[in-house]
Amino acid sequence: MALQMKSSMFVGLFLLSLAWKAAWAKVQVNMEDRVEVFLGDTAQITCMFTVSDSPDNVIIQWYMITKTNVRLRIYYGNSTMQVVDRGGQFTDKISVNGMGNSSEVVLTIRDVKVEDELEFICLVNGTSAGSDEGRTTLKVFASPDRPIITGEESGISVSNENPSKIGSCEAKNGYPRPNITWYRDQSSLQNTPGEVSVVALVTKESSGLYTVQSDLHLNVVKKDKDSFFYCEVSYLVPGGTKRTETNKINITVYYPTTSLDVWVESPKGSVKEGDTVEVHCRADGNPQPPFTFMHNMEELKSELNVLVLKDVTRQSNGNITCTALDLDTYAETLGQTELFVNYLDPVVLIPKDTHVIAQGEELMATCNAQSSLPTHTVWFKKGKKVAEGHTLTLKDAVFDMAGTYVCVVKVPSLEGLETTGSLRVFVQGRPEIKKSADPVQEVSPEKPQKLSCHARGYPTPVITWSSSDESQILKVSQRETEDEVLSVVSVKVTSDITAYCNASNDHGTVSISFNLKAIVQTTSSAPSTSVTTPLVPVTVVAPVTVTTVTPVTPPKRVKKEGSGVIIAVIIICILLLAILGSVLYFLYKKGKLPCGRSGKQDLTKPNKGGIVVEMKSDNTEEAVLLSVNGDKKPPSDQ
Repeated sequence: MALQMKSSMFVGLFLLSLAWKAAWAKVQVNMEDRVEVFLGDTAQITCMFTVSDSPDNVIIQWYMITKTNVRLRIYYGNSTMQVVDRGGQFTDKISVNGMGNSSEVVLTIRDVKVEDELEFICLVNGTSAGSDEGRTTLKVFASPDRPIITGEESGISVSNENPSKIGSCEAKNGYPRPNITWYRDQSSLQNTPGEVSVVALVTKESSGLYTVQSDLHLNVVKKDKDSFFYCEVSYLVPGGTKRTETNKINITVYYPTTSLDVWVESPKGSVKEGDTVEVHCRADGNPQPPFTFMHNMEELKSELNVLVLKDVTRQSNGNITCTALDLDTYAETLGQTELFVNYLDPVVLIPKDTHVIAQGEELMATCNAQSSLPTHTVWFKKGKKVAEGHTLTLKDAVFDMAGTYVCVVKVPSLEGLETTGSLRVFVQGRPEIKKSADPVQEVSPEKPQKLSCHARGYPTPVITWSSSDESQILKVSQRETEDEVLSVVSVKVTSDITAYCNASNDHGTVSISFNLKAIVQTTSSAPSTSVTTPLVPVTVVAPVTVTTVTPVTPPKRVKKEGSGVIIAVIIICILLLAILGSVLYFLYKKGKLPCGRSGKQDLTKPNKGGIVVEMKSDNTEEAVLLSVNGDKKPPSDQ
């Protein structure tokens, strides 16, 4: 009995100890509420736990909650084994790290898909310590493509009763579903009955991603023609929200015309006679209505909103009216502008055209032109400015003042507006001859010499020629103007003469002389001396000729008065040649002058012949022969 009581007591104590131990043993699991990851990335879900007794015997199990709220195990293991459940969506894409004595395990999910966005449970079983579990939700995000906005291409009228479509905005492939907000300039547009309507269309693609399209409808007003519309797409990302704006668009707004603007487009600035004028008309409405142009109550043809007036004159001045017709209401709107054409009349010259004044007199000419603007006048002669202002004054008139004066009248403030006139002035008086630079000229005889005589005067002078010895004077050319004449003649000079140019008109005659000096060309050549050895009766000896040639001097131009000097020079040359012949003869007699051809003469034989010296001159036909005895022989004996 006692033993039974002791045994019962032991069992009770044992059970009490087990109950006490179980009461103090405990398992605790801690997990994050959510893990966020981008589509296609790797997700890691951490399970942290504590076990107060025998942590080595812990069993870890992972579960998922399906879309239909079903709990399915995907993994279990302990320190000695790890098993991934087969046949599930995570069979080939999960792994668990941290088993063993670790108090933390990590579930890794590779290549996360949209369908992987589920709730995951970590169950920790500590055997005698009991069990505990934690839950984490996996969130998957995909950023949408860049949003695209398109606007209405056709115009939108402000008179439409219901809101008109402004544009459409689309964001593709986002997860979770992106949101679209419309803006006009910097203000967001919200649904407002009768004014603003935003219609969204959401499409879920086969990939699980969302495409959102939003259409904006609006009652437009005139100021919307200058407004810009765009949409903003907001979408979730791990840890926050992002926003992306589209490009801005502008719409075409149709609104009625209330006023017109009429102006002269071309030319810019002032208009002058002869210009082509473009008048433009523009309405403040849209689209531009048809226009009608009236000029001084006369309707003119135009192209669209442009009126072209060609070659305008001062008669084109007046009012130009533009009328616009509204095709919806048939209301007319008027606009107008004033056209003023500046002008410059032709020049009025006093005296006009031509004027004759006598030498020493005074001329006062005026030049004026009527204009709508201030003018400026300048006088020119031969391209050079000679006076400024409306009046030209010529005092103590001389021939140099004769000529054409051009009067130029300009409008300084308007380029291209100018006119001209010309005045021909003649100075009346006795002719005047422009003197030659060299009145004395030396000319070659028998060669024609040209002479020119330039005379001026009014009336135009008449030129005649004469000479001192009545030589023939041939006219080559003569050029005349209204107050000048230029005469060119040719004179054949055989001796010294004087030629006269005579210019005459109604007021007198003047003359000028040309002194022509004839020069003679002569050529002087030095006389030659020949020494010849005649034939000997016994021995045939070739004649030996010794010729002395003096350098030939160039021809000299000698005047007739110097012919005596030339004759004296020739005589002296002849005497010198005679002396040279005597010297040669003397040397021969002394035997100091060897003679013969090629050295073949026999000097041992007596030479019965003599040396003949022949002296010639260009100025005489006489040939003087000297024998060895010094006798003079006639030319026939040679």
